[in-house]
Formats: sequence, structure tokens, C-alpha cells
Amino acid sequence: MADSMDEDCDYLFKAVLIGDSAVGKSNILSRISRNEFQLDSKPTIGVEFAYRNVKVGDKLIKAQIWDTAGQERFRAITSSYYRGALGALLVYDITRKNTFESLKKWLHELREFGNPDMVIVLVGNKSDLSDSRQVVVEDGQTLAQLEGLCFMETSAKENIHVEEAFLNMINKIHEITSQKSLDGKLISPGTRTNVSLQGAKEIIIVDDQEVSATKHSAGYCCT
Repeated sequence: MADSMDEDCDYLFKAVLIGDSAVGKSNILSRISRNEFQLDSKPTIGVEFAYRNVKVGDKLIKAQIWDTAGQERFRAITSSYYRGALGALLVYDITRKNTFESLKKWLHELREFGNPDMVIVLVGNKSDLSDSRQVVVEDGQTLAQLEGLCFMETSAKENIHVEEAFLNMINKIHEITSQKSLDGKLISPGTRTNVSLQGAKEIIIVDDQEVSATKHSAGYCCT
């Protein structure tokens, strides 16, 4: 079934969710792919991934979204998954300042292993816990401006701005691919990504319906 969807889509974009452990990456993925939230979600081991089809203009884009483990012991393993990614949601927890302070390390990995044209959206998650906030909105905005990132605060629990952050990333990737000649650095129409990961969990979403499964603040986007 995944093969037939590859044939039908105009573009296949790979994106990754990265950041420290327990910042909410898995629940962001669940919101994007299934519109679900699990309060007792377990830490990701290695990598999980999901598909989401998005219509941009007259083009059907298949987004392959990877949720990478945030624990330090998995970082050497997951670094290889950055290769080929055209977008990234770089996530921190607004209630834990140390997760914000770790962003420089994650950015270094992205830029070392990722595509030079990668669209990066900085995501301050758990905006529903504003009473416990340790990172103010202005800090996220300042970092995003300095590093040339898009920025948005989200709440996976309350489903605030998660969809907007994801769609901003997809639309920006599509804009870049449309403006640049496809010289091999970007994924061209009809290109497939072969996936072979032992123990990986896969969810396939078509038109917001799950067809197969094995397993608050305003922001801005860069221009």
C-alpha cells in the first residue's frame, strides 16, 4: 500500500523531529499523523516514523516524519537519519530551560548531517503549562532570528499550533523545491525512500485517515 501511495504523490519529503527526551516529540508526531495525545507516552527507542499526505496547491506531498530518540545514548545512532531530511521540527520544553540550552547541540548535528537547504522550525512545546514556564517566548524568537529558523510555540496536549508548525515546514520545503532546480540535493517528484528499520513503528495516513499501522503563543516562519 505504501508503494502505491509513493506512485500517486508528486513529492516525497522526509522530515525529522529532534530535541531532548520528554519534550513531547512523540505526541507532536501523534497529533500530526493521528490527531491523538497520550499522557503516558513512553520514551522513543531509536526511531519511529509516520506518513502524512498534504495538498499544496495542485501538488500532493507525502511527508515522511521521523521521531528520533532524544536520549544521549541514541544520538550516534539517530544522526544518520538526518541525511536526506528536508525539514526538521526542533523541539524544546518551555518548562525545562535545560532543553532550550541543548538546542545548540541539536542544531550542530542538523547542520553537520542534514541537507544544507533544510527547513528548520523551532518549536517551544507544552505552552499549556505556562504557569511553569522557564523559557519566555522572546528567548525562542531571538534564537530563531539569530539562527535563521522558523519559530512557533505549541501544545501537543491541547492541540495548539501543532498543525500550523508542521504545515509551515511543508509549505516552506515546497517553496524551496519549486524555486530551485532539482539537482539531486532535493527530493524530486516520484522519488521513493527505502525504509528498512528493525523494530520501527510505522503509521500511514491518507487524507487524515489511518489506513495501516504497525506499531500558545503566536509564532512566525522564516522567509
